[in-house]
Amino acid sequence: MAVQNKSRYIKFGIYLILLVLLNVAGLTLYLRADLTKNRVYSLSKVSREVVATLKEPLTINVFFTKNLPAPYNTVERYLRDLLEEYSLSGNRYFNYRFYDVTPLEEGGSAHSAENQRLASDYGIQPVQIQAIEQDEVKIKKAYMGLAIVHGDMVEKVPTITSINGLEYQLTSAMMKVNNKISALLKLEKPVEIKLYISPSIREVAPYMGLKDLPELDNGVNEIVTELNRTMYGKLSFSTVEPSGQEEIAALADEHGLMHLKWPDIPQSSVKAGSGVIGMVVEHGGQSMALPVLQVFRVPLFGTQYSLVSPDEIDEMITESVESLIGINESIGYLTGNGALPLYGMPGSQTEPATSFVQLLSKSYSLKQVDLKDGGIPEGLKTFVIAGPTENFSDYELYQIDQALMRGTNLALFLDSFQEIMPQQGGPFGQMPQYVPNDTGLEKLLDHYGVRVNKSIVMDENCFTQRSSRQYGGEQKIYYAPIIQNRNINSDIACMANIKSMVGLAMSPLEIDEKRLAENKITATRLFSSSERSWEMRDIISLNPMFIRPPAGEEELRSYPLAYMLEGSFPSYFADKPIPEKPAATDEAADAQEGEKPAPKADLSGFEGTTTLASSARPGKIFVVASSHLLRNNVLDAEGQTPNSAFVMNVLDVLNDREDVALMRSKVLSLNPLNDPRAQTKIFIKSINIVGLPVLVVGFGLLVLLHRHVRKNRIELMFSKRGES
Repeated sequence: MAVQNKSRYIKFGIYLILLVLLNVAGLTLYLRADLTKNRVYSLSKVSREVVATLKEPLTINVFFTKNLPAPYNTVERYLRDLLEEYSLSGNRYFNYRFYDVTPLEEGGSAHSAENQRLASDYGIQPVQIQAIEQDEVKIKKAYMGLAIVHGDMVEKVPTITSINGLEYQLTSAMMKVNNKISALLKLEKPVEIKLYISPSIREVAPYMGLKDLPELDNGVNEIVTELNRTMYGKLSFSTVEPSGQEEIAALADEHGLMHLKWPDIPQSSVKAGSGVIGMVVEHGGQSMALPVLQVFRVPLFGTQYSLVSPDEIDEMITESVESLIGINESIGYLTGNGALPLYGMPGSQTEPATSFVQLLSKSYSLKQVDLKDGGIPEGLKTFVIAGPTENFSDYELYQIDQALMRGTNLALFLDSFQEIMPQQGGPFGQMPQYVPNDTGLEKLLDHYGVRVNKSIVMDENCFTQRSSRQYGGEQKIYYAPIIQNRNINSDIACMANIKSMVGLAMSPLEIDEKRLAENKITATRLFSSSERSWEMRDIISLNPMFIRPPAGEEELRSYPLAYMLEGSFPSYFADKPIPEKPAATDEAADAQEGEKPAPKADLSGFEGTTTLASSARPGKIFVVASSHLLRNNVLDAEGQTPNSAFVMNVLDVLNDREDVALMRSKVLSLNPLNDPRAQTKIFIKSINIVGLPVLVVGFGLLVLLHRHVRKNRIELMFSKRGES
């Protein structure tokens, strides 16, 4: 008996030791499995590399109010899990901390007021959210932001209301502050910030309602001084007071500064005059003009003027400095040849692509390129051409061709038709005209192996716009196709997580299989329209009221809308003489200035060429026949929609940043279910209407049959007993 009790004690001791060892192993060993399809709760490769290679301490200070209502409470939990993932992958320089900013009366700590002041110092302010308390909808203020502190640099994410793209935001911000420190320390000369105010504007400021204008100099100086604390003293500030009419006009034309003119003011001694006001940030031969005065019209009150707020000035200076010093990798953008403008131009009827600029500035530095002023800079990985409407000279085409040969990838957003708006004062209700858009790029593309058709794709699976009841309550916009999941090439990494998109005025593409095969160029279709699509040719009219699908089913089919070409491209100018540079430059300009051109040497006996016959290394060309994908009505500046993710993913792929593209589109706000085909829908409906009742009846018959068999078996059993 004693031996048996002793054996029990030994077993109990062994079990206890094993239990303790398992707990110790659980504390020291970490195992986690992410079973989501896109690995939403796991860090991407690029995120792990960023935090694992930090050279200086980086701290993320999170300011989140506790006990937030849904869906914001899930954002806080996701953020905690995400930062823990960063911590596990990071080195000793990575840290994060959550600050309690919940008010004391709502369950916060005694330090919450101090933490709120700290959040305010970082530029993080509370936002208003809706909360349901005691069956009442209430508006409450909540902190939902964070600040990334790296050395003397601070990068803030002031508002986090969704988990969509949160990892991308954090990783991009960490990369940005790291690159910013390196770029600032390399500067040999400071970035110059000049405030231009004509003395005449100071005189008329009281009559414009600008009482704070005399303090503008000191205010901007204080902002620059404060920014210098985090920019290693690399900013310099000065005030310039242009007074001469020629100087004022020259500054207005050169930098685009606001040029004001006014008549005599009878009630004062102020005479008619003019002046300029604005701010210019300059560095390395480049400059950016920043507005400091806003002009707007108010009904009954007329034109009103107001100064830009200090916070806006701070943000504008920061963004312009980051752009000028090239914190992020540069992307070239064509600004001439009637291309889609990036910024507002006086008298232009085309809305500028401001959303594209804001979206791009988060990851890249935008470098504007005008082929008439100079060539495409060396070293650019990507050159974007969007919606040109003017003809390219052979010399300009030569620059594009040779940039591709040198290794610059091309992103082409082209329009096959040019929209001609009706003139003012014309007949009421006159619609815009659409004429074929021939710029000369067509012969380059045809030589590379891709062609843009002169037509617009219409699709029955399209965006639907609400309309009045007399028109049916909704109106289909056939030229705005919805790109379904099954028509997106998910085999490509950058497209894998994009489930749906919307297009606008897109033309179909054709590829030359023979030419591609000869040059070993790979053409990959990115997406296409649905099988219920057709082409509008010849006379183009995009009035939805007059567009109808074709009567015959044979006219409906799917059309490819975007391609990625990759390989060693042959030069269009390989067997042609180098085009001459257009006049009005070099010698012509010198002659206009009264200088005699230098005598030409006789070079007839020399032979040679500078034309590259083929790509120096494999290049890429992205082609989509619509510049509308970059316009504000399709693209969102925050990058939350699939269209924005697609555009940025394409640019990432062209810049050899596929890992970033995967990280960006890991979590998207639009993630629809697969849209079944018509036959599948009919089959499912038939099963629900007929199949389920038949299944219930069949099951009942089986139960009845089972009972009948059981009854016969029991009767047979008792009959045998009676016979025995």
